[in-house]
Amino acid sequence: MRKGDWPHLRRFDLSQPPSTAYPLFSDPVFLATAIAAVLAVGLAKGGFSGIGMVATPLLALTMPPMRALAILLPILMMQDVISVWWYRHDWDGWNVKVMLPGAAIGVCLAWALASVVPDSIVRLLIGAIGVVFVLNVWFGKMPPPRRPSVASGVFWGAGAGFTSTIASAGMPPFSIHILPQRMDKMRLVGTVTMFFAAVNVMRVVPYFSLGQLSRDNLLISAALMPLAIASNFLGFWLVQRIPTGPFYRITYALMFLISAVLLAQGVVGLLRG
Repeated sequence: MRKGDWPHLRRFDLSQPPSTAYPLFSDPVFLATAIAAVLAVGLAKGGFSGIGMVATPLLALTMPPMRALAILLPILMMQDVISVWWYRHDWDGWNVKVMLPGAAIGVCLAWALASVVPDSIVRLLIGAIGVVFVLNVWFGKMPPPRRPSVASGVFWGAGAGFTSTIASAGMPPFSIHILPQRMDKMRLVGTVTMFFAAVNVMRVVPYFSLGQLSRDNLLISAALMPLAIASNFLGFWLVQRIPTGPFYRITYALMFLISAVLLAQGVVGLLRG
């Protein structure tokens, strides 16, 4: 933590008058993107994990990406509480156990590099990895279901922790480790839920130290919370009614679409830079 970051602590004084939180809600573009982003993360926490990756790019249309990430974090953590309870009996402990140490490394690395690595480069790398992975699944020879090595779990866990912290796009690295196992639908969703709930807790310290968990950002998060909770339960309802086969096809399609968007955003960002 840099010495100059400590003054941000005063932003938690809720007696201060609002400065930038409420005016945003009079902006129709912000309202549209915020509602769409919150619906996306709600459906993601309900079970359609890949779709949540669109939330940060949507909010970033009206504000800096790091502020968008910080606004979404408390919403994600509230949804995590609900989702962890909902899927408490359906998750794979081995995968979570081997991936979390890597995730901790990835979060710390993202914290150290947050002010150095351009967002466009992160998006390009994540998008390229996701696109190549899904294309290989669709057009390559599908291997039989298998349990990856511990090293694989640590490596891709670190990738998921890093990309979750710096770009809220942890699903492609996570999916590369988890999807080839072809576990039961509910077990897959529960494992995603438990892993990213832990990663979101890890993200609090970096965002706090970078001054992003300000009073204004927390007020925006609180205003969006009811919609987030409602969309969370909508995701539960949809997941329970979609069979395993179509669910996996939808998951791969979402991963490809979102990865392609991230790849394009990365390329455009580098060209503009």
